[in-house]
Amino acid sequence: MSNSLKIALGSIVVGLVVLGLKTLAWRLTGSVALLSDALESIVNVATALAALVAIKVAQRPADQGHPYGHHKAEFLSAVLEGVLIIVAALLILREAWHAFQNPRLIQDAGLGMAINAGAGALNAVWCWVLIRQGRRLRSPALVADGKHLLSDVISSAGVLLGVGLAVATGWAVLDPALAMLVGVNILWSGWKVMTASLSGLLDEAVPEKTLAVIREIISDKASGALEAHDLRTRHAGAVTFIDFHLVVDGQTTVSDAHDICDRVEASLKARLPDAQITIHVEPEHKAKHSGVLVI
Repeated sequence: MSNSLKIALGSIVVGLVVLGLKTLAWRLTGSVALLSDALESIVNVATALAALVAIKVAQRPADQGHPYGHHKAEFLSAVLEGVLIIVAALLILREAWHAFQNPRLIQDAGLGMAINAGAGALNAVWCWVLIRQGRRLRSPALVADGKHLLSDVISSAGVLLGVGLAVATGWAVLDPALAMLVGVNILWSGWKVMTASLSGLLDEAVPEKTLAVIREIISDKASGALEAHDLRTRHAGAVTFIDFHLVVDGQTTVSDAHDICDRVEASLKARLPDAQITIHVEPEHKAKHSGVLVI
């Protein structure tokens, strides 16, 4: 089992534990703000399941029907996560509105808040693991899951502060008002996760910093060639796709041109291990005198 799958399984376990703790906190207190926190944890479990399935599909090797692999399954999972987060936010806003119309005092606040704080601390630790490992493994599904948990940690801290104020002041209306704020924050979080994932589905180019590295490697390692133009990049899950046209002198042999391509590919893969590279060799009359000039 890959590291990505192990982490995805861990997310499900952590999500179920946190859901149980937050549900217990809500049952003890009757707080609609704590209920909103528990509702978001249901989405955490659902998105962890979606991430597990997506990562498993993304790791399938390329086949006749999917010659470029199944890497985009992770982006689909992240979009689904964004949709589920938005649905959870709408449910929270609905519950908050009903409670706002009929506010009630919170019961057993101390114990409920302590349990909720413990669940939030567990989420904070796991959120750090997901984002750190997701970036290391270049897994959009894990990173999206981690960013969602980060919003959950922030909203949980706000919930605890608000519930504490409601108990201290006796203003019962603070509880549903805070739940509404949590719902709006989660709604924004879901939108950001979904739009970030759509960029991958739409074949957005790699970040400018990565593109600069690719250009530098081509310029430095393609000695014997004249220029490289029409450089295109995209990313899908852990894989970066790179293709460009490499212009060589018309007298260059096929073997020599092949050696240049091998040298460039090896250097690119040393920096981007999961890169898939396509190089189209052209004679000098095809030069555009633009793009990447070879040193």
